[in-house]
Amino acid sequence: MRLSPFAQPDPRRIAFLTAQPFAHRGLHGAGIVENSRAAWAGAIALGHGIECDVQAAADGTAFVFHDADLRRLAGRPERVADLAPAALDAVRLTDSDETIPRLTEMLAIVAGQVPLLIEIKADGRRVAPLCRAVRDALDGYRGAAAVMAFNPLVGRWFARHAPGLTRGLVVSEEGKQGLRGAAERWLSLWQARADFLAY
Repeated sequence: MRLSPFAQPDPRRIAFLTAQPFAHRGLHGAGIVENSRAAWAGAIALGHGIECDVQAAADGTAFVFHDADLRRLAGRPERVADLAPAALDAVRLTDSDETIPRLTEMLAIVAGQVPLLIEIKADGRRVAPLCRAVRDALDGYRGAAAVMAFNPLVGRWFARHAPGLTRGLVVSEEGKQGLRGAAERWLSLWQARADFLAY
């Protein structure tokens, strides 16, 4: 049992995170949309790991998408969490032929060719549905993968329900300077039981 939030992680659990660069939301730009199939193909071609984001559909299904709503990437006002999986499957991303992929599809495409770093976008205390969907999607996956989140409750959920999976905490000092910010970060570290920090 880890008594300190600052205890050193097992180096074997985190070695794959520093063995190559990671493409943030895949290798995107110049007409290639972030978190898309084309962005993953670009990263794989260069041997880069892939960082991606997952949001939950209305039923908890994990979709690879950064924002809480569709405005920036699809020009639509809906929130991802308010749409059923079939509706999200049909959303076309702006200026592309891409649609929003499910995490299960991403895992089938990447298929262990490069490591994955999955940021779980779960706010508040109700993290279990999305965490469970990610854990279930990763069940049996043979590639290197880790999960991370700003929300320390995500790390705590994985520490309890999937302790073998490498987990991280995303940390920022933006708007959290001083003693109060330091205390919040310490508490987050204690809650998350993180193997690594994404700072």
